[in-house]
Formats: sequence, C-alpha cells, structure tokens
Amino acid sequence: MKQGLVIKNTGSWYTVRTAEGENIDSKVKGNFRLKGIRSTNPVAVGDVVDIDVNSEGTAFITNIHDRRNYIIRKASNLSKQSHIIAANIDRAFLVVTVNYPRTLTTFIDRFLASAEAYRVPVVLLFNKTDLLTEEDEEYQKMMINLYETIGYECIEVSAETGLGVDKVSEMLGDRISLFSGNSGVGKSSLINILIPGAEQRTAEISDAHNTGIHTTTYSEMLQVPSGGWVIDTPGIKGFGTFDIEPEEVCSYFKEIFEFSKKCRFSNCTHTHEPGCAVLEALENHYIAPSRYLSYLSMMEDKDENKYREGHSM
Repeated sequence: MKQGLVIKNTGSWYTVRTAEGENIDSKVKGNFRLKGIRSTNPVAVGDVVDIDVNSEGTAFITNIHDRRNYIIRKASNLSKQSHIIAANIDRAFLVVTVNYPRTLTTFIDRFLASAEAYRVPVVLLFNKTDLLTEEDEEYQKMMINLYETIGYECIEVSAETGLGVDKVSEMLGDRISLFSGNSGVGKSSLINILIPGAEQRTAEISDAHNTGIHTTTYSEMLQVPSGGWVIDTPGIKGFGTFDIEPEEVCSYFKEIFEFSKKCRFSNCTHTHEPGCAVLEALENHYIAPSRYLSYLSMMEDKDENKYREGHSM
C-alpha cells in the first residue's frame, strides 16, 4: 500500500505521484464512491490517496484522505450530481476577461460564493489587458474597484505582454494553486508563461460568437519551478452551484452578509421583507446591483434549469 497525490484525471484513469516521485496510473476500485457526495468524479486532482500497486505497475485507489477543502459545481449534464473541480487548494486564481470573451459577473460571483462556502481564497486575474479599448479599460477599472472593495485581490495581467506575470509567479511558491475560468480567457497561455515547458494547449477564440473553445480536456497538476503546484482545469461555461441551501447563500457574499446582520428579521431573505438592511444598502449603492442579481440567481438555483442561463449581465 502506498500513499500519493492525484496529479491528473483523464476520466477513467488517474495519475498518482508517490512520495518517491513515481507516477502510477491508477483506477478507482469497483464501486468505490465517496460517502455523502453524489459526484461524477469520486476522486479529484489534489486528493491524497492510498493505492494498491499490482504486478503490471498500475494500481487501484483504495482510500481518499480527508480533504481540507474543494471547489465543486453542479455537473453539466443536469443530473443532481456534482463535479469536484479540485481538492486541497491553497488559493484559486479565477482568470477573467472583460472582452474577448466577456466574463459575466454572474459567473464570477457564483465562483466566488462557492469558494467562500468551501473556504478557498480567490484572486481575480484580469487577463488580455493588451486588447482592451478605452471603454473596456473603464469597465475593467470599475470591476476591479467593485471586487477590491468587497475584499478580493485583483491583478491585471497579459499573457501577451507579460504584465502582472511576475506578481502572480511570486504567489505560487510552495502552494497548491488552482487556475480556473471560462473557455477562451487565456488560462493555458498564462500557465505556459508561469511554468516554462508546461506546453498547455491553447486555441484561437471562435470569432463567430467571441466565445472560447475548450482546449484543456482534463484537470492536471503541474509542478512550479519555485516549488508548489498549479492545477489547470478545463474551461467552464456556466457555474451551477451545488449543495448550497438558499438560507446559506447570503453568508457567501461578504458585503451582503455584513449588512444582513442589521436586518429586522433573522430569517430575512433580502428580497421583500420590511426592515431589510440589505435592500436599504442596495438602494443607497453600498451593494452593487450586479452582486445582488447574482445573489438572487443563486437563491433560485433550486429551479433545476436556472443555472444554465447564468449568462445575463
């Protein structure tokens, strides 16, 4: 029996890196499933596992060690299952673009709320700054101001010019960092600069719809020269939140939660109640309308098809 770290998941096989530095192709044993989590992938990249190596040099995964945290979303096949993006993460970098393609605030807020729910710190990377028009730049400034005011670190980067890359690089040492974002935001190009020799596949944006084309097809951990790991994940189009009850949603929006403490009713939903401090703060511009709309959209997630829309600004 050996212990190792899951560094790659291709769907049916997992690559497990042992303490001795061996990479062993492993499969999940029979009907092995995680207790309590109905997931499309019982084992995730970042998991620490026990493996039973056989005579052919491959192995069965027999046990998953407890996770510190994970990022999870609703599986995209509309089943009532989840998809665990990665586990045991020190920090998530969400790569966003205000254009080419435009990352919607609903998507950003859903990702941030899910990360709050599972205690994963997030930094927002605003990529493709070299392509922005004056109007785009104004919008990006506004976005950065919004998220920094709430308490999220924002870094302007460009995989093309190298802007901000050193700053991100300094944050990677001795940590496990997740890189996530919509398809086409330049995540793989950034990783190729941060980890020379990573050779992650990149693709042109589909001009017809200014949308991204999936190039990363599976999650993978890449070793950073300065120590630490980067988890590259396939681009995601929507972010359906999973397993978050409506009454919990408020606590994952930092600024809404702060105001909610002053509401007249302890079970206030912040939608219509008298004496609601959140609605008052919204009216007085202390809460951004885009954030409040994201909050409402997550409250409505119980309607199974709702999250698929996640595309309105």
